[in-house]
Amino acid sequence: MRMIARTTLLAAAAIPLAIAATAPASATAPTDVTYAFGVTGSTVTNTITNNTGDTIGCTTSLAPAPGGVLPPIDDLMRNGQSLYQQDDIPPGTTTQSVTDVPDGFYVALASCGREGTDPAMWVSDYLGIEQYLVQFPMTAYTVRQASTVVIVPSVAPAPPAAANTPDLDDLGTLFGS
Repeated sequence: MRMIARTTLLAAAAIPLAIAATAPASATAPTDVTYAFGVTGSTVTNTITNNTGDTIGCTTSLAPAPGGVLPPIDDLMRNGQSLYQQDDIPPGTTTQSVTDVPDGFYVALASCGREGTDPAMWVSDYLGIEQYLVQFPMTAYTVRQASTVVIVPSVAPAPPAAANTPDLDDLGTLFGS
């Protein structure tokens, strides 16, 4: 499968995969890559731990999760997403950020991969995702992450300041009587 066809299929799957070409690599394991999602204001973060020993291409993406309910995988595959961030991730721990996310409920997804002599990809675990991963000519692992549904903004807005509220204990003073 050509690189562009592979990338197009993953983008349509709502889990775009940026695959980095690397030098020959060692054997892969399901636990070589982990994800941990978080929210600060209108930014969704994904802390990626890369224990592969190589730089890998990773994408963190968001798809709507109406009412905080995970949509069926077929809906994610059909509808895709437009909120994402792609980067090359070196070995170690790196935080990837999707910024300027509108308020709402989202399913946070991540995928990382590499080509070379030992091609592999690590994709957010999601009910039914395996039926799509078997289409790729490389080892594919599903990765468990800390959370899959995120709420933006993660903190409720502060109430208005009390200093501007008049004292209504004595209504007569408000009207000069």
